[in-house]
Amino acid sequence: MPDLRTTTTVSIVVPFHNEEPNVIELYGGLQGVMEELGCDYQFVFVDDGSTDRTYKLLKELAEIDRHVIAVRLRRNFGQTGALAAGFAHSTGDYVIAMDGDLQHDPAEIPAFLQKIEEGYDIVSGWRSHRIDNLLLRKIPSRCANWLMAKLSGVNIHDFGTTFKAYRGDLLRELPLYGEMHRFIPALASFYGASICEIPIQNNQRKHGASHYNLSRTFRVFFDLMTVRFLLRYMSRPLHFFGRLGAMNMGLGSAVALYLLIWKVIGGSDVLQRHGLLLVFAAVLILVGFQLTALGLLGELEVWQYFNRSERRPYAVSEVLDQRTNRKGATTSEVNA
Repeated sequence: MPDLRTTTTVSIVVPFHNEEPNVIELYGGLQGVMEELGCDYQFVFVDDGSTDRTYKLLKELAEIDRHVIAVRLRRNFGQTGALAAGFAHSTGDYVIAMDGDLQHDPAEIPAFLQKIEEGYDIVSGWRSHRIDNLLLRKIPSRCANWLMAKLSGVNIHDFGTTFKAYRGDLLRELPLYGEMHRFIPALASFYGASICEIPIQNNQRKHGASHYNLSRTFRVFFDLMTVRFLLRYMSRPLHFFGRLGAMNMGLGSAVALYLLIWKVIGGSDVLQRHGLLLVFAAVLILVGFQLTALGLLGELEVWQYFNRSERRPYAVSEVLDQRTNRKGATTSEVNA
């Protein structure tokens, strides 16, 4: 068992979607582990638009146990949305996220906390021995995790599992949307977070049906592209769009120069003989300008983000404030 400080608070965030048969069993397991640890804790249970009695059970638990916070979303927002809601309502120094389908064993929570206590910012679970279907789950997952590790630069084996531990102050600063909960380690690495991995069990689902389907793979792929772009070009979009623009303008200009030389030296009718090539050169140059302009607009947005304007749409001539017995005038506030 990790030797946690008495002032340390641990938040357990669990999203639920139609997990009525699993709620009570998971709560019992979590409560037993946290009571044995002896630290202050809270359970943040999020109902992600369930259509069964999941929220009714969560509400009852919140009414009888002060450690339970039940959050109900207006509709099904998906796992990332549910986790983001849970993180927003958590107050713990350490935050542990896990699924509500009993595939994650609460008895492994002390191992996560032990690593966090050692100084890591994020501890990620690794399903080293998966029991899923080989063709539909294992092979696609292994390929996706390899690709994620290469593109994100974070060398972990299992991005897909929800079972992770975080330092709360770091976690609450990370933006989550789409399927971004899988890429929290990659996003956190941008801020210099230290990350490690520990093996976890991959238990069979006891009740209910899996919510996984292959369409999620495509959503994850597009979010991976987003993360890759954010990690490399979030503060310098012109380096991406400007490079593409320069390539297009350079190629278009080279083609145009070739046609000009052909016209001057050869005296041939370029428009008649190479009309399509001329149009191609013009399009390349135009697209290059547009990409460069897009990069400049991106740079402007970045500048606005990091340098919030303090201009006001008015100019003050004089201020009289009897409460502070102060009289002053200013001309430094300029119309925007």
